[in-house]
Amino acid sequence: MKSKWIEYNGKKILYQDFSNFFFNTNAVKEELEQVESIVLAEPKDSILVISNFTNTEITNTLMPILNDASKVTKSHVHKTAVIGVTGFKRTLGDLLSKITGQPLMYFTNEAEAKEWITKE
Repeated sequence: MKSKWIEYNGKKILYQDFSNFFFNTNAVKEELEQVESIVLAEPKDSILVISNFTNTEITNTLMPILNDASKVTKSHVHKTAVIGVTGFKRTLGDLLSKITGQPLMYFTNEAEAKEWITKE
């Protein structure tokens, strides 16, 4: 599993690392399943999440998987920052957010995402 807990500005963040999977839907799905079990073990509305999708394509096959995972975990997530989602991937991310009701904030780099997610 690539994803891990990190700490920034004294806050615990679940860094969901889906980067560099390119078109490998199975790799994303496996990582997502492992991350989902971590999220569901935490209290509701408690998790700060950074999801990195740099160099990973959101395919038609992957979209429903992400949608289902988001619906299951959204009650445990307080805030979500997303890295590596631009262009058409951003359109799909916005669609996912509308479907699940889980707001996403997009960033071009990890430093910006960390700063935003740790501010209240």
